[in-house]
Amino acid sequence: MEFITRSTGTWTLVFICLTLAVTPLRKLLGKPQIVRLRRMLGLYAFFYGCLHFTIWFYLDQDLDLTAMLKDVVKRPFITAGFTALVLMLPLALTSPHFMARWLGGARWRKLHRLVYVAAILHYFWHKAGKHDFGTVAIYAAVIALLLGMRLWWAFGPAGKGARGALRIAARQRLRSIA
Repeated sequence: MEFITRSTGTWTLVFICLTLAVTPLRKLLGKPQIVRLRRMLGLYAFFYGCLHFTIWFYLDQDLDLTAMLKDVVKRPFITAGFTALVLMLPLALTSPHFMARWLGGARWRKLHRLVYVAAILHYFWHKAGKHDFGTVAIYAAVIALLLGMRLWWAFGPAGKGARGALRIAARQRLRSIA
């Protein structure tokens, strides 16, 4: 039971990290086609999160809603994981193109930034609950790097110029390697 529960939780975090990596990779590599993978990766993250929750609810809580709610309130890492799953629900529901059009691009993007909150909560879940700091440090570094890149592109000293300069430098490095 422990292995299955941990594995599905780990895969949830892996897919969250892969989803978060799509935009930086697109910008650095200049490959807009990569964006086509983002929705699928995000939905895989949600699927594994739901599977993780279902396994925990079925095997650990015996489908007892009262016991589940008590566990969510009692243990901080369960609270963080449950909150992360709840935050991923509107992301999955608004994933289709028509939902982005219905919400409007700016509101849809703001809503989908919740994935960073979900990722940080999932990191906390690992840290607080399992004390597995080695593995957690890897995910924390990846999430911090991806968030840092987005913040740099959005608010860096040269604004949009920094984005272009970084993209050009990355392309030059890739050409020199190839």
